[in-house]
Amino acid sequence: MNPVQAPARGAAPVCPIAEIPDGEGRAATIEGRRIAIFRTPAGLYAIDQACPHAGGPLADGIAADCTVICPLHERRYSLSDGSPIGHDGPPVITHGVEVIGGIVHVTIAV
Repeated sequence: MNPVQAPARGAAPVCPIAEIPDGEGRAATIEGRRIAIFRTPAGLYAIDQACPHAGGPLADGIAADCTVICPLHERRYSLSDGSPIGHDGPPVITHGVEVIGGIVHVTIAV
């Protein structure tokens, strides 16, 4: 018999994985912080919802090739480490994400 995996310490349940379609993002509030969660062919990613450039809603951006493009000013960020791609500026903060029993859990970065 396989033991049931427990979420990482401090991980908050967000939603069933089925609620995040492939190639799209969803916004959630965790511990008072707005987070964007993306489902890609490479896996799940969680980043701050607000673009560091002008606060655009990254969950509404276009996700492709493990990146997201902000819908306001087309700034691109890596979903894996939050680094800006093709422009200067601060990175987006990334967070831990895992699926346990079909439920997405996010661990907020400190």
